[in-house]
Amino acid sequence: MVDSAVHDELDRLIHERIRLGIVAALAANESLTFAELKDVLKTSDGNLSVHARRLEEAGYIKVTKGFEDRKPKTEYRLTPKGRRALETYLQQMESILHQARGALEKP
Repeated sequence: MVDSAVHDELDRLIHERIRLGIVAALAANESLTFAELKDVLKTSDGNLSVHARRLEEAGYIKVTKGFEDRKPKTEYRLTPKGRRALETYLQQMESILHQARGALEKP
């Protein structure tokens, strides 16, 4: 049986598909631009903006806005708080998967 307490503790902010994609992509890269994240996640401008804002408000990502060749450039980085949240989330998911696999192996 899967321990519902572990599932109840999952970080709902990260658990959402686009936000999980954002933090995972940023964990694998020092930083990514808005266009790069949009391309990786295959999402719309508006969708990415809304989800990135939620992560920024929680302190999980840092957003830097500027200009490059007179064009606006938005760059994202994962914060230490965001990295810790992702690590905790992944450990919890591994625990859920381990429990589920164990349940499948029982006759």
